Amino acid sequence: MTGEQIEAAIAAAGLVPRGVVRLDRAEQSGELAGLSSLVLIGLTGRHGWDSFVHSPEAQDGADHPLDRWSQRTIDGLAARLGGVAIYPFGGPPFWPFQRWAQRAEPLFPSPLGLLIHPTFGLWHSYRGALAFAAELEVAPLPPAPSPCDSCRDKPCLSACPVSAFTASGYDVDGCAQWLRQDPSPGCMTQGCLARLACPVGKEFAHAPDQAEFGMRAFLTARE
Repeated sequence: MTGEQIEAAIAAAGLVPRGVVRLDRAEQSGELAGLSSLVLIGLTGRHGWDSFVHSPEAQDGADHPLDRWSQRTIDGLAARLGGVAIYPFGGPPFWPFQRWAQRAEPLFPSPLGLLIHPTFGLWHSYRGALAFAAELEVAPLPPAPSPCDSCRDKPCLSACPVSAFTASGYDVDGCAQWLRQDPSPGCMTQGCLARLACPVGKEFAHAPDQAEFGMRAFLTARE
């Protein structure tokens, strides 16, 4: 099976293929022993999200609906395509998805700590990957600079109402405390204001339902 056929099956299942990574020898151990290639899978903007919101997991009221939907869908793809499914959640082990992502697509660290994509901006994520024994073709990354290099004003660093993002890093506790006590709709229903301030990929920004889901998941993980 070719990489194009695998990517078409991922798209048909309602998710987004996010590039191919060739595993090096040091990575071919444990659950990845004997496997040569990874096809990363995720969401970009609402692509993938709309499939999730119509799923049984999104409606059943149980915990971790997005993770459960992702796992059911990607496990099904693995069974049909002869691959091994791995996930960025549910560890240990915790797989190096961020490092793999930067080998698969033109991604760069942003001032917020998130990886920025030249097209999707900060509005993308990874839900899992399929590993294969076959050596799938890997497209070379285009020689593109980070979008942040030419962003002089860096509005993302000044948009947070509690200045959670600074040169010293991300004040996770301060951010969470603000979300719990803020009486206005603000960040909870619109999404992270710092993230929204980024001018790259604005057309992929999360709509209110997706934004609120993400913010509530962030708070739940810190209870």
